[in-house]
Amino acid sequence: MQFRLVPDVTRIRFMRMRHVAMLCSLVLALLSVGAVFYPGLNFGIDFKGGILVEVRTPGPADLGQMRSSLNDLGLGEVALQEFGEPTDVLIRIARQDGGEEEQQAAVLVVQEALDQLVDGEVSYRRTEFVGPKVSAELLRDGVLAIVLSLVAVLVYIWFRFEWQYGVGAIVALVHDVVLTMGMFAVVGFEVNLSTVAAVLTIVGYSLNDTVVIFDRVRENLRRYKSMPIADLLDVSVNETLARTLMTSLTTLLALLSLYFFGGEVIRGFTFAMIWGVLVGTYSTIFIATPILLQLNLRAIGAKAQPGTADEVEAAGSPSPGQ
Repeated sequence: MQFRLVPDVTRIRFMRMRHVAMLCSLVLALLSVGAVFYPGLNFGIDFKGGILVEVRTPGPADLGQMRSSLNDLGLGEVALQEFGEPTDVLIRIARQDGGEEEQQAAVLVVQEALDQLVDGEVSYRRTEFVGPKVSAELLRDGVLAIVLSLVAVLVYIWFRFEWQYGVGAIVALVHDVVLTMGMFAVVGFEVNLSTVAAVLTIVGYSLNDTVVIFDRVRENLRRYKSMPIADLLDVSVNETLARTLMTSLTTLLALLSLYFFGGEVIRGFTFAMIWGVLVGTYSTIFIATPILLQLNLRAIGAKAQPGTADEVEAAGSPSPGQ
């Protein structure tokens, strides 16, 4: 017995839902942009600079007591969080004035305070320092990588298809990136280099889904020359729906396993990927494809001619009259 996520033949009128979907996406995108500015993104040490110390205590860590002790050291902003196990703690310390010697001195002060707090049984697993120049360069390069990837996608789609396809793909990808950043701002997850890697992966994943549907649209434009363009887009999405949903589902199963069992180190990356797969699948169907209709793709299909109803019925899609 074969498992089918969706029936072999579906007749969902996606294009009739395009206005509601685009309005919802516009509202969410505006809210996401607002969230990026307030409350803002939680930049990690990669982009903000400072000192990071990962420690392991002999028993469950008392974060409240540790936070109180470290705040009394006069080192500026100190943030603590549980890092996977209750015994693992990640400590972030604001960058100290001066050079490397001042940063090392701050680390020694923290170690002495923690040793006194738990009778010297703290295990220091790693210590990192990122200076302001390096962090600024990493932030700039991360943003540049995302922008260049979007430009490369536009050029690729433009040459492979037509300019309308390129616009649809770029709008969908920008939609995915903006909503991902907005979600990070809302939930407060740390934004670091792994987040940039996740965003770039989301761009590639969403583009793959989009190209599959665009390929089917191009084939159907040749096959059904007199079919109204709205009906043709519905046919194309329905014909690729099973593939799109099955790919997304299997990807999500792997990502959920990584999120719950992969540890704290990759949790931010997998969270971004999970969210990206969801919004990427949505934007491929409800953003990228409807934009082809809005841009009057191939006006040859915009006017119904005799025999259109037969073509639609033969394609296993709703009859015309969008």
